[in-house]
Amino acid sequence: MSMIKNIDKLILSAGIRIGTSVKTKYMERFIARASEGVYMFDMNKTLEHIDAAASMISRSLPNVVVCSSKDNAKVAVLKFCELTGATPIIGRFMPGTLTNPFLSTYREPDVVLVSDPQADLQAVVEATNAGVPVIAIANTDNFASNVDLIIPANNRGRRAIAAVYWLLTLEVLKRKESVEQGQFDTFIYKGNAYKVDDFETKLEEGAEEQ
Repeated sequence: MSMIKNIDKLILSAGIRIGTSVKTKYMERFIARASEGVYMFDMNKTLEHIDAAASMISRSLPNVVVCSSKDNAKVAVLKFCELTGATPIIGRFMPGTLTNPFLSTYREPDVVLVSDPQADLQAVVEATNAGVPVIAIANTDNFASNVDLIIPANNRGRRAIAAVYWLLTLEVLKRKESVEQGQFDTFIYKGNAYKVDDFETKLEEGAEEQ
């Protein structure tokens, strides 16, 4: 990954490396250690895989579909797609979207990115059946069969998933156009500043964290 100012500060403040109390065989190679019963990701591996995902996505734009059936990543996905030109699919993934050309929602992407390989399983299965590579942001307890590239990270916390998409957006844009980093959680693109906050889904009053 290209040099990002104060990357450690962003990782710590956003909680990207914090996993769960469970690990699966798919994810154990990305885990550095456990702290008080919670598995922690090796952030070098996370950053390496964000870099690899950015390269894969930038080669395929705009023919990239990004999915999130969960609300915690909604704003992050929409902002990523707004800035990169990818296509968002938010909420329920309509069966047949990648396999049934008679549907009005039918898409033929070159890459599919999902925010959680279990919550977005329908998209993963259809992409696999269609021969489309899948990138998934996956937590320590996720099953990630049929995923071609895993981004190991906290995909539950709203701030964490926002920071992952912010980093991914920054790396994709760097491969395509001129973009600068400002503060540790801000980049400048086409004269506008984009903060991790801009990628974070805010809880409505009275709502509970997923």
